[in-house]
Amino acid sequence: MSGPTAGAHGADERFVRETGAAAAIAELAEPVLESLGFRIVLARILSGQGTIVEIMAERPDGSMTIEDCRAASLALSPVFDVHDPLPGSYRLQISSPGIDRPLVRPSDFDQWAGFEARIELKEMIDGRRRFRGILEGFEDGEVRIEVDLGKGDGVKLLGLPIGLVGEAKLVLTDDLIRESLRRSKATLVDLDAATDAEEAGIGPADAGAPDAATAAPRSGGKTKRDTKGTGRPPQRKAKKPRGE
Repeated sequence: MSGPTAGAHGADERFVRETGAAAAIAELAEPVLESLGFRIVLARILSGQGTIVEIMAERPDGSMTIEDCRAASLALSPVFDVHDPLPGSYRLQISSPGIDRPLVRPSDFDQWAGFEARIELKEMIDGRRRFRGILEGFEDGEVRIEVDLGKGDGVKLLGLPIGLVGEAKLVLTDDLIRESLRRSKATLVDLDAATDAEEAGIGPADAGAPDAATAAPRSGGKTKRDTKGTGRPPQRKAKKPRGE
C-alpha cells in the first residue's frame, strides 16, 4: 500500500507513546522497571470509581507473573510518592499486557506472527484506517498483515508503515488463548528451574533459565493482593495531597 515511509525503529523500541500525565508516569516507571528486568508496555490513567494509574509491564520474553507485578509495585510506589506525577488520590495497578495484548514494539509483530490482530492507523492509506487480519511479522519498517479486503480485492498481504500505526492489538481467539497458556506454562517451568537451581547454589546462567524477580516489602507501602480471583495484580492507594 502507498503511504509515508516510516522512520527507523529498533525492534524493541516502542512506537506507541503516552501523552500528558500518562507520559510523565511512563517516564518515571520505565527506568525502574528496566532495573528489575522488566519493560514497560503501556501506562494509562483510568477514571471511574476513583482514579487508577495502570502500568502494563512484561519481561523481555513476554511473561509477567503476579510476583513480578508485586515486585514492580513495591519498587514504583516510593518513586511516585516522591515525584507526585498525578495530583490527588489514585490506585497504582501493575498488570501484564493480557492475552489480547496491545502491540507496541516492532518485535511484537514478529513474536505474535500467525495470530489475528486489529490495527488502526493515524491517517488513512488508500481510503481506510482500520485493518484486521493475520499478522505476518515485521519487515523493512512495515507491519505485514494478511487482510480480507472484500469483494473484488480478496485476501491480500499488506505492508503498513510502522510510523503510521496508532494502535495495534491482538484479537482474542481460541488459538491465541491456547498459545498464551502454552507460553505461560513454559515460562513457569523455566522460573521453577531457576529457583531450584538458585536454592542448590547454581547461578541463573548455569541453570539455563532466567532468574525470578523478588522484592521485599518497603516500609510504609500499601501494596495488597487482589482477593477476588480475577488475576489482577496488587494495587496501591497513593498518598493524599499535602495541604496548602
